[in-house]
Amino acid sequence: QVQLAESGGGLVQPGGSLTLSCAASGSISRFNAMGWYRQAEKKERELVAVVFSGGQSRYGDSVKGRFTISRDSGWNTVYLQMNNLKPEDTAVYYCNLRGLWLGEEHDTWGQGSQVTVSS
Repeated sequence: QVQLAESGGGLVQPGGSLTLSCAASGSISRFNAMGWYRQAEKKERELVAVVFSGGQSRYGDSVKGRFTISRDSGWNTVYLQMNNLKPEDTAVYYCNLRGLWLGEEHDTWGQGSQVTVSS
């Protein structure tokens, strides 16, 4: 069974920084993409950042230039470095993994990490 374990959320002041981590465990045959989405209260879930198997990455428009996604060489852990945080970045951040295991394509989510940006 593949599981995602998130860490690093919390409370930060505007202009501050946080780093989220997402560690994948289990027998994964192939990683297609791994990244972060977020959902603010009363809003739909949106893309924050994703890194693809070929190494390219994609960011949501609202975080470009402030957030950076990276992964370790083994594809086990993905990091989201968040700088210059704004109150509108407040949301639950969900890690997402798309890949192949148990002979099928899967799309799985972490439990979510609360990020609150407030003075």
